[in-house]
Amino acid sequence: MSNYSIKDLEHLTGVKAHTVRIWEQRYEIITPKRSDTNIRYYTDDDLKHMLNVSLLNNNGFKISKIAKFTPEEINQEVYKVLDVNDNYQDQISALTMCMLEFDEAHFEKIISSNILKKGFEGSMVNIILPFMMRIGVLWLTGAVSPAQEHFISNLIRQKLIVAIDAQVTSNVPDKPSFMLFLPEGELHEISLLFASYVIRARGFKVIYLGQSLPLHEIKDVYKGCKSEYLLTVMTSLTQINDVQKYLDQISSSFPDSKIMITGRQVVGNDFKLGENMEVLVSMPYFLSLMDSIASETATV
Repeated sequence: MSNYSIKDLEHLTGVKAHTVRIWEQRYEIITPKRSDTNIRYYTDDDLKHMLNVSLLNNNGFKISKIAKFTPEEINQEVYKVLDVNDNYQDQISALTMCMLEFDEAHFEKIISSNILKKGFEGSMVNIILPFMMRIGVLWLTGAVSPAQEHFISNLIRQKLIVAIDAQVTSNVPDKPSFMLFLPEGELHEISLLFASYVIRARGFKVIYLGQSLPLHEIKDVYKGCKSEYLLTVMTSLTQINDVQKYLDQISSSFPDSKIMITGRQVVGNDFKLGENMEVLVSMPYFLSLMDSIASETATV
C-alpha cells in the first residue's frame, strides 16, 4: 500500500490542495491519516475515492451531493459519466484508476470505447500519451510504484503491437524508409512504438530496431539499408553520461540521413545539433511533419 502527500493527491486528481482541505473540513469527503511525526498522508483508497469525486465534480455534481453518496453510488455515477463523456481529462483519470487497481478489464473497456470514437491514432495522441506523461512524472517523484507503472505500460505496449500487426503495408520502392531505435540502456519503448505506427500509417517502410541498442550495432544495420530517416527517443539514458557527445556521434555517423530525436532528455534543452538533426518538440509537431513528408513524396 502506498502513502500519498496532499501534493501527490493534487497532481493525480487535479484538485488543488487548498480545495482538498476545504472538502475535508466541510464535507468530510476524506480523512487524512497522521504519521508518528504528525505529518498528514493519504492511502490508496483515499486516492481512488478522490479520483472519482473529482471526476463527478468536474461533470456538474455538487460536492455537497457527492458527499452524501455511498461508495457504490459514486462508482455507479462514474461509470455513467464515462459511458457518455468524451472529456480527455476524465478518461485519463479513469485510466489512472485502472492503474491503481490493476484493473485490466476496465482498461480494455476504456481504450476500446475511445478507439471506436476517435480511432487508434486519436486515442493515443489525446488520451494515452498524455496519461503516460503524467504517470512518468509521478513515477519519478515516487507517487506511483514501479509495479503500477509497469502494469499499465505493458497493457499499452500490447495495444500498440496489436495495432501495428494489423497495419497493411506495401513496399513502394521510391518511398523513403525510417530506422527506429532506442539508445543503449533506454527501455521506454511506447513512444517509439507509436512513432512506428504513425510512420507505417503514412505508407513508409519502418526498420524497427527496438530497445537499448549500442551505436556500433545501429551502424552495422545502416550499412545494409541506408535509411533516409532515423528516429530515436531519449527518456532516461541510464548508460549515456554525456548526451551532447552522443548526439555528436549519431550526427557524424549518419551524415546522409535526417535524424529525428525526442524525449525529455533533449526536448527543451540547449544541445548543439548537427545540420542533419531535428528535435521533435511535441507529438502534434511530429504528426504534422510526417504528413508533410508524406505529401512531398506523393507529388514526386
